[in-house]
Amino acid sequence: MSLPTPTLHTDRLLLRPFVDEDADDLFALQSNPTVLRYWDAPPWRDRARADRFLAACRQMAEEGTGARLAVDRLSDGAFLGWCSLSRWNPDFRSASLGYCYGEAAWGSGYATEAARELLRWAFDRLDLNRVQAETDTRNAASAHVLEKLGFLREGTLREDCVVDGDVSDSWVYGLLRREWRPTP
Repeated sequence: MSLPTPTLHTDRLLLRPFVDEDADDLFALQSNPTVLRYWDAPPWRDRARADRFLAACRQMAEEGTGARLAVDRLSDGAFLGWCSLSRWNPDFRSASLGYCYGEAAWGSGYATEAARELLRWAFDRLDLNRVQAETDTRNAASAHVLEKLGFLREGTLREDCVVDGDVSDSWVYGLLRREWRPTP
């Protein structure tokens, strides 16, 4: 079942399907060690990873397992990062939320704003009942984004990631349809 990749707007942001021309911006984002310091994989070193990522975005939509969207600032068209719904399961009416933003976007509310719009689409158009997210326990900013969106921390995955020899725990968050509040 194909999942149509939406184009969404907020007052400040455009959330859109990735295009091949995003590869350079995407590589710059995903190769930045500061951006990925709490990520579950090391920074990219090979530019071809961006092309594989873009192909995976298309495949995810074609297979109906999720949607990964580029996030641009409307005022100047700058690429800020991306957000996604993955592991979409129509039988269980569930999916997982993910996101990654460059340093220039941090602290401006962009991650919350984009995720809120993606969640609105997920609950309204996909009729989801549950969205899950995970974040490294050291990533207070990401935990704060999830909590502002109404996610509840449900547990800890102990030592579930090892990146460059660094072992870390993750928090699991969940948001149910009945708890969803679409307005800020």
